[in-house]
Amino acid sequence: MQSNLNVDTLIAKMAKELNARLQSFPSKQVLMIGIHTGGVWIAERLHQLLKLPQPLGTLDISFYRDDFSRIGMNPQVKPSTLPVAVDDKHIILVDDILHTGRTIRAAMNEIFDYGRPASILLAVLGERSGRELPIQADVVGAHLSLESHEHVKLMGPDKLSLSVVRTP
Repeated sequence: MQSNLNVDTLIAKMAKELNARLQSFPSKQVLMIGIHTGGVWIAERLHQLLKLPQPLGTLDISFYRDDFSRIGMNPQVKPSTLPVAVDDKHIILVDDILHTGRTIRAAMNEIFDYGRPASILLAVLGERSGRELPIQADVVGAHLSLESHEHVKLMGPDKLSLSVVRTP
């Protein structure tokens, strides 16, 4: 992985790109939602930089995962919080790392259980290869080149940093 990745710089880059994309939407129709846990940390920073009028929403997709029966319950399940109705809103869905696409699929399933948004824009801090589902991010902080035995861990929430973890 690139060793010079500054998370604050990546988030500022993402905010600039999101701001340009959001110009065509009425600000009251935009709702940002972060996916627990790392996606919420990134979304909090982006939400602040973009000065969005709607409160930040959060999703815990634990019950929506397609591997739930295989890996069991996440012991850190948090409630999902959507402060306003999603119907006809332009959703900015935020996650830390896009890898297989399965987390994003689960998040979209949960969002649609709450209602029907006008659109969903996906923003991720990092994107890596290994997609299993046809999902791509609209806004990406960094494209990461990793080996198959490596994955990325976002540390936070106070001082955000990315680190590569190697599995044996």
